[in-house]
Amino acid sequence: MRAAEADILVIPGYLSSGPDHWQSRWEKKLSTARRVAQRDWENPKRDEWVEAIAHEVGAATKPVVLVAHSLGVIAALHAAQQSGEKIAGAFLVAPPSEEVIREMPAVDSAFLPVPRARLPFPAIIVGSSDDPYADLLFPRRLAEDVGAHFIDAGAAGHINVDSGHGPWPEGSLAFAHFVAKL
Repeated sequence: MRAAEADILVIPGYLSSGPDHWQSRWEKKLSTARRVAQRDWENPKRDEWVEAIAHEVGAATKPVVLVAHSLGVIAALHAAQQSGEKIAGAFLVAPPSEEVIREMPAVDSAFLPVPRARLPFPAIIVGSSDDPYADLLFPRRLAEDVGAHFIDAGAAGHINVDSGHGPWPEGSLAFAHFVAKL
């Protein structure tokens, strides 16, 4: 599949993704990409986030490919439990660990536990060896549990602007390769 043949849903995490974040850049570059808007990026409520994702999946006219980052990965995993049949694939980057989510008072505790059911579609989970929001073992085990392919991004921080990943060309190449196999 080519990216233009899919509805690409960009799902940012806590506080959304600013204009220099790789997700925002991909959203502008990919003609069929659109951001899943949330009512409140600063005080995320699981049910609202999941409903927004499910709504966008339901409104899609092409096969859906999710591109989620951080807390958006957790929301996407919850949404996949009710909308998985319309999703062709998911590219999931830097999920935060359950311990970190518990320590964030602004984040709804209903995001926990992190869903670990096998996904009914192909997926990739990307993790980093020095992500301040999860040690490398968390995304690796999560990938095993949900049946996703795991990519070790090395020492890449949280794979966001703060860790030097504005355009993130390695991610773009991995995403293109992933979509081509769908």
